[in-house]
Amino acid sequence: MTQGWIWKWVKVASEERVPLLWSFVYFFCLLCGYYMLRPVRDEMAIEGGVQHLPWMMTGTFLTLLIATPLFGWLSARLPRARLMLSVYVFFISHLLLFFAAMTAQWHLEWVARAFFIWLSVFNLFVVSVFWSFMADVFSPAQGVRLFGVIAAGGSLGAIAGPLATTGITYLWPIPVLMLVSAGWLALCGVCIARLDRWAAAHTTRGKIEGDMPLGGSMWAGIRAVAASPYLLGICAYLFLLTMSATVLYMEQTALVGREIPTPEARTRLFAGMDLIVNVLTFVTQVLVTNRLVLRFGLGAALLVLPVVTAVGFAAIVVNPVLPVFLSLTVARRVGEYAIAKPAREVLFTVLNREDKYKAKNFIDTAVSRGGDASTGWLVSGGKALGATTGIMAGVLVPMMLLWGWIGWRLGRQESALQRGVPTLR
Repeated sequence: MTQGWIWKWVKVASEERVPLLWSFVYFFCLLCGYYMLRPVRDEMAIEGGVQHLPWMMTGTFLTLLIATPLFGWLSARLPRARLMLSVYVFFISHLLLFFAAMTAQWHLEWVARAFFIWLSVFNLFVVSVFWSFMADVFSPAQGVRLFGVIAAGGSLGAIAGPLATTGITYLWPIPVLMLVSAGWLALCGVCIARLDRWAAAHTTRGKIEGDMPLGGSMWAGIRAVAASPYLLGICAYLFLLTMSATVLYMEQTALVGREIPTPEARTRLFAGMDLIVNVLTFVTQVLVTNRLVLRFGLGAALLVLPVVTAVGFAAIVVNPVLPVFLSLTVARRVGEYAIAKPAREVLFTVLNREDKYKAKNFIDTAVSRGGDASTGWLVSGGKALGATTGIMAGVLVPMMLLWGWIGWRLGRQESALQRGVPTLR
C-alpha cells in the first residue's frame, strides 16, 4: 500500500521502476563516497593555506582543460558501459595513492593542495558523467518526472557520507576515508552494468547506442558549445552559479579559519552542514521538485536558486558575519541540489547523444572550474584594492537577477526544443 502511494506520488510508470531504482542506488553510492571526502577537502583548503585558494582553483581549471579533451577522445572510442567503468577505475586508483601518501605523511601541505584539486575535478567529472548517462537512458519527458527522484538517491548518499565521516574520524585516521570511498565507487560500477543491461534489453535505441562508441572528434564538445546559443546559455547559467558559489566559499572559508581553532572542529562543522543540507535536500526532492517542475515549468525551477542567492547576498551587505554566511550556504546548496541541479540536467535530454556526453562534460567541468578560477582571482584582486565583503556582495545582487533571467529563458527554450523547434539550438 505504501509503495503504491510512493509510485503514484512521484508519477512513475511500472516499466520505469527498475531503471529508476538502479539509478537511485547508483547516485546514492556515488554521493556517499564523495561526501565522505568533501569535509576533508574543506579542511585541506585551510591546511593548504586559504591564501593559496586562487592557485588551487586555477590548478583545478588547468587540470580539467587537459582532462576534458581526453574524455572526448575516450568517449569517441569506447562503448557506453566501458567508458563509464573506465572513469571510475581511474579515480579509484587515485584514492589508493592518496591513502598511501597521507598514511606516510609525505609533504602534507602539498598533498593537501593536490587533494583539494583532485576532489574538485573528481566531483565534477563523475557527477557530470552520471547525468550524461541518465540523459542517455531516459527521455526528456521521463527526465522531468524522474530526475528529482534520482537526485534524492544522491541526497540520501550525501546524508550517509558525512555521518560516516564523523564516525570514522573518531575511530580511525582520515586516510581510511580514502579506502571506504573507493569501495562506494566500486559499487557504482555494479549499477552501471545493470542499467546498461536494462537499456539494451528494453529499448532498441538502448541496445544500438549502448554497444557503439560515440565517434566524432575529441574536440566535438567544445565546437558544439561554441556553435549553439542554447548551450552557450547553459554555460552562462553555470558560470554565474559558480561565480556566486566561489565568492561565498572563499569568504566563508576565511571566516571559519579565523573563528574556529582546530582542524577536527572545522571538519565536523563542515560535515554537520553537509548533513543539514542533504536532509533538507532529500525532503525537497521527494516532495517538491517534480511537482514544482510539472506545475510551473522548468524555467520556474531554474529561477529559484538565483532568487535565493540574491536575497542572501543582500543580507550579507547588511550584516557580513559567519552565521549569515553559513545560512546562505545551506539555503543555496539545498536550492541547487534539490531544484536547480535536476532542472539543469533536464536541459540536456533534448540534445543529440554526442552532445549529451562531450558538450555536457565540457560545460560541467571546464566552464564550471573556469568560473571558480577566474572568480578566485577577481576576489583576491578586489581584496587587494580594498573591496570589503559587503561591497562584493552588493555587486553580485544585480548579477544574480541576470542569472535568474537566463534560467527562465533556458526553460522556455527547452520546451520549444521538445516540440521540435530547431532554431533555438
